[in-house]
Amino acid sequence: QVQLVESGGGLVQAGGSLRLSCAASGRTFGSSAMGWFRQAPGKEREFVAGLSWSGANLYYADSVKGRFTISRDNAKNTMYLQMNSLKPEDTAVYYCAAGGVGGRAPENYNYWGQGTQVTVSS
Repeated sequence: QVQLVESGGGLVQAGGSLRLSCAASGRTFGSSAMGWFRQAPGKEREFVAGLSWSGANLYYADSVKGRFTISRDNAKNTMYLQMNSLKPEDTAVYYCAAGGVGGRAPENYNYWGQGTQVTVSS
């Protein structure tokens, strides 16, 4: 059984930082693209950041470029999202995704975590 588990969410003031983790179990994701998405209340799920299986290719949504950093440790089957200079508009449930062909579209991924809440207060 494939499982993705996010952790690291919480409440932070604007300008603060959080580091999200996504631990994969059930199979190795060393050869899979992975990504982070988020969904705010009343809004559609949106792409945040993604990376190739090797971690060599990284790509970001314009809204987070320069503030967020995505990375992965294939030896630990874990992906990370370092979030700096957080803004209230970053408030959302953050999901990690893996498998499939990767990229910016949610339908390109086969596996999803349950999500972790990030709340940024002003």
